[in-house]
Amino acid sequence: MQKGRRNGKKESKQKKNIAAALVLAVFAFLSVSCHWFANLNLTLQDAVYQREGSVDAGIKIIAIDEKTLDALGELDTWTREVYADLIEILDGGEYAPRVIGFDILLVNEKGDEDQLLVDACEKYSNIVMAGNLVFSTRIETTDGISRVNSLHIDMVETPFGELEDTVSMGFANTVQDSTDNAVRYTLLEVEEYQSFASAVVSMAQGGGADAETPVDYMPVDENGGIYIDYTASPGSYEILSLADVLEGAVPAAAFEDSIVLVGAYAAGMGDSYPVPVASGTQMYGVEIQANIIQSLLEQRSLVYANTFANAAVCAAIVFVFVLLACMVPLWGNALVAALILAAQYGLCRMLDGQGLVINMIALPLAVIAALVWSIVSKYAAEALHKRKIMGAFQKYVAPQVVEEIAKNQDYQLKLGGEKRHIAVLFVDIRGFTPLSEDLQPEEVVEILNEYLGLVTDAIFKNGGTLDKFIGDAAMAVFNAPFDSDDYIYKAVCAAKDIAAGSERIAAKFLERFGKKVSYGIGVNCGYAVVGNIGSEFRMDYTAIGDTVNTAARLESNAKAGQILISESVYEPLKERLKVKEMGEIPLKGKSQGVMVYSLEWNCDTPETDSKTFGQGEGQ
Repeated sequence: MQKGRRNGKKESKQKKNIAAALVLAVFAFLSVSCHWFANLNLTLQDAVYQREGSVDAGIKIIAIDEKTLDALGELDTWTREVYADLIEILDGGEYAPRVIGFDILLVNEKGDEDQLLVDACEKYSNIVMAGNLVFSTRIETTDGISRVNSLHIDMVETPFGELEDTVSMGFANTVQDSTDNAVRYTLLEVEEYQSFASAVVSMAQGGGADAETPVDYMPVDENGGIYIDYTASPGSYEILSLADVLEGAVPAAAFEDSIVLVGAYAAGMGDSYPVPVASGTQMYGVEIQANIIQSLLEQRSLVYANTFANAAVCAAIVFVFVLLACMVPLWGNALVAALILAAQYGLCRMLDGQGLVINMIALPLAVIAALVWSIVSKYAAEALHKRKIMGAFQKYVAPQVVEEIAKNQDYQLKLGGEKRHIAVLFVDIRGFTPLSEDLQPEEVVEILNEYLGLVTDAIFKNGGTLDKFIGDAAMAVFNAPFDSDDYIYKAVCAAKDIAAGSERIAAKFLERFGKKVSYGIGVNCGYAVVGNIGSEFRMDYTAIGDTVNTAARLESNAKAGQILISESVYEPLKERLKVKEMGEIPLKGKSQGVMVYSLEWNCDTPETDSKTFGQGEGQ
């Protein structure tokens, strides 16, 4: 039966562990599949996947910076002659760049100087101008199937007039993440339009009408876009002021065979964005284009792992970890958790070389939650176990003793016992046997329970430990399992309280059953072996030795209503007790007699008044 109970508890614990593992595994799965904790995940992914590399020295930025604005005035006041002059400076000599890309919207015609720019672009064939696509969301139906198209093109903003037919054009739309507004994604192609970066790369690779575009060899998603694998943080590419180039301060040879990007590079021009490689700062749009162009030239991009597969693997790892956490100690759980997180980091670094991105926050959060759960559950189990032990212990010792043990975290009962100086009390009901023969069983039990309840209350009240019930008798020890003040006197006080209560019980039962019930009590003190006595299967906390035997002999020699104490009890308390000397009495099992005293607990002197005994020193 006991084995079955243990198996039942084990099965119940296993079910709880499996349930916890399933809950945390589902949590991990949903964290990935539903994109929970997106901000934290992006922060981790940015730290691991967006690492600075070597910038391409062949990509140069001509910046419309503060110096240029101071020299030429605000951008909207410029004529197109400025750009025509720049093209002539770069392309007019023997050191022409491969591509000149203007990351500037030149949509509206401004005046006669526009023709100068058109003429310059017609003269040279390496010019790419930026355009802009205006999107809206539409529900479109194709072959009877409806879908939401968030990239429906409402309008295309192209270079003005003849310039549109003279240059290559690519849309320069910036896609910002809805979570933190950072630019992590870019479109390479929408319908028949290609992006600015894609157009620059196509031209740089010698592309004509039939040339390949990056879309032909890059792993784009269903929208024709990629996640940007940034190369550098803000300011890493070679940046030259447009004013310096126009003034001839920069030799044309510096741009030979380069990709030259012209764009805004001043605060207040509205062309700077948060990027994953620049925490707390922003990157100008022309630098973002430089990063995209280099990643396209090197055929690098970030590809996100399949969401379902990522979520399933994460959930499986968490499920196994939780089950493992239930079987190993807490330090082992912490070690395994650290190994899992280190392995995830190592895997991410390895996948980084392949450009594959996985969710990075779900597994750490789930593992930490599992670790917390294992700690809490184990401490809860220990607390529950301790509460059960304390609850059982309260049936044997006084509540204040249990409270003291609970406070003392280092307290341990010594297995095998220890030698302690204790006081021992034995009490037995006199006349119980003939009484039980004349009464109904339930009446016998009622008398016994009330009497033993009185005995228990008296022992606990005075800080004793109830050792055992022996039929209609009881044994108690004082000063065990830990030290107690004035324990010998407390044992005498317990005897007195039993005697006082017995008179009330005797009167009650005499009236009900016509039978008289009394008691006999013996108290002794001395050294005894106290501890867990028995076997591994069944043990009792008890006291053994001559001190215990002598107390038992005193009780057996006590007459009805008498409390006998030994000389070892009387000597330290003789100033506080009133006794009657009984002389030396031979006790069974002892070669020499023992000086015995009868306690006159019901006399009228203050030191022996019932209240005095009940509230003795050390109480």
